[in-house]
Amino acid sequence: MERRTFLTTAAIGAATAAAGVSMPAHAQGKKAVIGVSIPSATHGFMGGLNWHAQETIKRLKTTYPNLEFVLATAGAVGKQVNDIEDMVATRNIDALVVLPFESEPLTSPVKAVKDAGKWVTVVDRGLSQPGIEDLYVAGDNTAFGRVSGEYFKANLKPGAKIVVLRGIPTTLDNERVDAFQAAIAGSGIEILDMQHGNWNRDKAFQVMQDYLSKHKKIDAVWAADDDMAIGVMEAISQAGRQKEMWIVGGAGMKEIIKRVMDKDPQIPVDVSYTPAQISTALEVTALRFVSNTPVYGRFIIGSTLITAENAAQFYFPDSPF
Repeated sequence: MERRTFLTTAAIGAATAAAGVSMPAHAQGKKAVIGVSIPSATHGFMGGLNWHAQETIKRLKTTYPNLEFVLATAGAVGKQVNDIEDMVATRNIDALVVLPFESEPLTSPVKAVKDAGKWVTVVDRGLSQPGIEDLYVAGDNTAFGRVSGEYFKANLKPGAKIVVLRGIPTTLDNERVDAFQAAIAGSGIEILDMQHGNWNRDKAFQVMQDYLSKHKKIDAVWAADDDMAIGVMEAISQAGRQKEMWIVGGAGMKEIIKRVMDKDPQIPVDVSYTPAQISTALEVTALRFVSNTPVYGRFIIGSTLITAENAAQFYFPDSPF
């Protein structure tokens, strides 16, 4: 299963005390409003993340009646910025849990929330300026890229030719790609092309069509996301080149995990990256307002190589993703 690493409360307390940060006490009966701003369910991973967010909010509202949640979803950067500004101006939130649609354009609006004295939890896609948030919760993007790259290095010969699909321009995409490239360094594997597929199957389909038209020999594809892997497979199928290359995506979509379980040669493995990280972010943020638990720091959820041998552990047929 996925490894989780988190600073212990004692370690966090010592670190924040050393930094001169006070640990505020919040009475159990005090009302607190937590704003939650996440991208819309425009693809599978975000669909799963939205589902986990809604389910966790229901559970936390029942467990902690003194907590109120304001959930807003956005399909574009501008909408997310407006949502956050509205949460501060009209809902008077005490905290913001935000998964940035993109890193750069959300940095200033989120910093403004922090400057207004609000608690800030950033999820998954980091901001372009470090240190703004009080709490950061994410998958291990460096491990995600490294684990993928190590598989390519171990299963391709020197001279092999691959193509790469990047996600939306964000800090986490940079971390993944940098780690992937470092992992295959010295292997003799050639990256023919690298373009943004935006973690979207339709965009990935278009990018892969472009790759197939330009490159007559492709040995493997790092799709770096299961939604993009679906688009890549469709493009390859339409071109009739299924037997020429295999694909590695990532995130643990049930459709992809089933293919790994069934030993589909086109999808030999996957790499875990759970959308349930939003639940962790919400639950830890809630502790800030219902107890004296120190929750400053980073919560990083590890990435694991999913193979035919362990895929059953990652297969949840009733999941929305």
